[in-house]
Amino acid sequence: MNLKLRTAGRSSLIANCINCVLSVLVACLFSTSVLAQTDYSDKTLAVKRRFADIENTALANPFVGVTTESGKQAGLFPIRATGVSTQPVVEAANSFLSTLTQAQKIKTQFAVDDPEWRKWSNIDNGIYVRQGISFEEMEDGQKTAAWNLLRASLSADGLKLSRNIMKTDQTLKELNNDDLSYGEEKYFLTVMGIPSENQPWGWQLDGHHLIINYFVLGDQVVVTPMFLGAEPAVANSGKYAGNAVLQEEQNQGLIFFQSLNDRQRSMATLEAKKSPVDINAEAWKDNLVLNYAGIGAQQLSSGQRDQLVGLIELFVRNIRDEHARVRMQEVLEHLDDTHFAWVGGLSDDAVFYFRIHSPVILIEFDHQRPVGNVGLTPGVPTRQHVHVVVRTPNGNDYGKDLLRQHLETRPH
Repeated sequence: MNLKLRTAGRSSLIANCINCVLSVLVACLFSTSVLAQTDYSDKTLAVKRRFADIENTALANPFVGVTTESGKQAGLFPIRATGVSTQPVVEAANSFLSTLTQAQKIKTQFAVDDPEWRKWSNIDNGIYVRQGISFEEMEDGQKTAAWNLLRASLSADGLKLSRNIMKTDQTLKELNNDDLSYGEEKYFLTVMGIPSENQPWGWQLDGHHLIINYFVLGDQVVVTPMFLGAEPAVANSGKYAGNAVLQEEQNQGLIFFQSLNDRQRSMATLEAKKSPVDINAEAWKDNLVLNYAGIGAQQLSSGQRDQLVGLIELFVRNIRDEHARVRMQEVLEHLDDTHFAWVGGLSDDAVFYFRIHSPVILIEFDHQRPVGNVGLTPGVPTRQHVHVVVRTPNGNDYGKDLLRQHLETRPH
């Protein structure tokens, strides 16, 4: 194993230790069985405080972005014309804002450079306090306007996935005795800045297993960090029995790994044994240092490279089709510098983690141990609990590199 991979392994080990601590806190919370009640216990309040401390510590550090130990790579994200109008998104956002009362706007609209961008988490509503207005609080007209904003911003696939993730939270509520921490409408919208076709602005959707950060500057958009997940990934009971989330991404990831020959699989594999949590770049990891690891795209055959591109596209296609094409062009320009890494087995029913990492995109897919899905073996990763995160490394999560360049030329 070379020095670069050893260093990457140490960075992943540190991140995984932090993830395990967070998972233990959540597991402890569930063991108290208090969230379905109306009163908090001292133990639950302590967990809530602990997560607040973790967030405050992360936000105290100025944003840098996901980098490798070599540091931030500059010049990757120029301000440019894409030819894809953002007018439909602007109009939908203004329509949504027009439905809000003044009191609702106070907690929903923030400055374009507000730290509120970085205040998101996959944690459920029992222990994480969110800003904005939730679908649960909205009147019918407001819900329609909110869904129109998502419809204008996302592809048909992305809209369907978002709705299906929300459904999984309803299933989780049913599996946990109608726990009020969960529910298909406990998803909060905020707007950063003032919707405009030439000035920077954006919106954020924040809730359990679904976070979308959507930055707009002119006709450019940046839709990261994006967090996607599900528990249960396939609903076997309840209101939404049969609802399935992230199955194609799961299956195509495994098919791609299985397509590698023995030498390639050895290069790609970081660990043969799957841990309860392997993901690195979730909430409060805006400044994660993560080295490239696994097999480089240059070590793949042309057919395998096409498969890798197709796998990346499954995650990129959630944004509006025209903008997804722009994003994929950006990805293809750096394909030779793209790496694929794997943790876990090879069998058709394997649980696993995989990572796709280049200078302009980071994708992580992780099968995790059960948290709220009762009846599954505690501590053992399962296909029924999936986490995915998509980021833009080198400083352009939340469109921050574009915003920096804009403010340098047009100070506010």
